[in-house]
Amino acid sequence: MDVREANIIKRKFNQIDNPTEEDIFLYTEAMDYLIRETKDPHAMFDLGGFFYGNKRFDLALKYYEMAAEYKLPYAYEGLGYIWYYGRTGKRDFEKAFHYYSLAKEAGILEAAVKVADMYKNGYYVEADYEKYKQIIRELYPKVSRARYLNEPLPEVYTRYARIRKEEGKEKHAIWLLRKAKEFQAQRLKYNAFFGDINIMMWLIDDLYEMKKFDLSNFDLFDCFWLLRNPVTIGFRYEDMNLKISAGEHDGIIAIRWENEIYPSREDFFAKAMLGDTRLMSIYDELYGFEVL
Repeated sequence: MDVREANIIKRKFNQIDNPTEEDIFLYTEAMDYLIRETKDPHAMFDLGGFFYGNKRFDLALKYYEMAAEYKLPYAYEGLGYIWYYGRTGKRDFEKAFHYYSLAKEAGILEAAVKVADMYKNGYYVEADYEKYKQIIRELYPKVSRARYLNEPLPEVYTRYARIRKEEGKEKHAIWLLRKAKEFQAQRLKYNAFFGDINIMMWLIDDLYEMKKFDLSNFDLFDCFWLLRNPVTIGFRYEDMNLKISAGEHDGIIAIRWENEIYPSREDFFAKAMLGDTRLMSIYDELYGFEVL
């Protein structure tokens, strides 16, 4: 293998929707080779991000720390997430605030959101809800014209929606959540990252706590709301009639799809396949949703 071959493997892997174990092995070998040969901190960060997305947090920490040695701001953000959520077994809010602050100072808006959260929750810093609201308000115009899916529009809009609801501006809050949903759906079409699945679930819950659910007009992601309780939902894809069912199973609300049982809404959306295709990746081709 040489650098050119490793970059080809990397590029091809990033175009695969459902990689095999062999694809993953080739990718990680190629990335490890690029890191050794080029010392490129972006390759370190990318490999750390791959491991983070696959919940191999020990390896994510390793590669984020390598990239941070080169002062890569996105590596600071990654380390913030590792320590904020205790991904390797221990939460450390002092480290999280340190790394998020470094990333925020470098202009990374996602890190600014997390700094705001730490002021809201009083994690390491003294709780300051007004400071939280100030940061979110300052971020709102910065993301309102977001063009790329890695920009934190949903993260900001969902938080600002709660602020607007507190202020009695429910119509604006609902508008913000609808816009966040549209943006988040596009993210999930291309990548089933567990963090983005949770964002979608939380914003759908927030949306329908404020707005009456319309059973005559809903889509795949609205099913987050319905699947909290026993229900059977029918819909169509091309010429196929399909259905999702939620019901009691071993004391929990589990979801049945295509002869598989999923223990939670998050697990269903992360793993549900139609043949070899992720269900979320064709969400905009599904139609005719109804409660049966």
